[in-house]
Amino acid sequence: MRKLAAQLAAERGWPEDWLNDAAKGYLVGVSKGEVLISVPGLTARAPAVAQLLAMKLSAWRDDVDIADARRLLRELAVSSLDREALWQSVEPYLVPGDELTAQYAFQDLWEALYGDH
Repeated sequence: MRKLAAQLAAERGWPEDWLNDAAKGYLVGVSKGEVLISVPGLTARAPAVAQLLAMKLSAWRDDVDIADARRLLRELAVSSLDREALWQSVEPYLVPGDELTAQYAFQDLWEALYGDH
């Protein structure tokens, strides 16, 4: 797996340590993100944007998480400015026990970006 990860990093110009297993604690469920690599016996997908946002909202550790979450929320909101619908797309991927923190973080980001819409 590490050899394939290094090959993918070289092909896409990513850092060698792009495949970070520390994120696994924030990965809930399976989404249908972009296929990163597909070889016989293995298909690796990126998480969907809603799942990435849920991971950042669940972690909510520092300015990096906040900046990443802001960018991801903007990306999701391109298709719709329906706050409730966007929240519902994120909610299934939240880490159990972190739902309330994530909901407050989502509301704060939404209001900072879009007001009370």
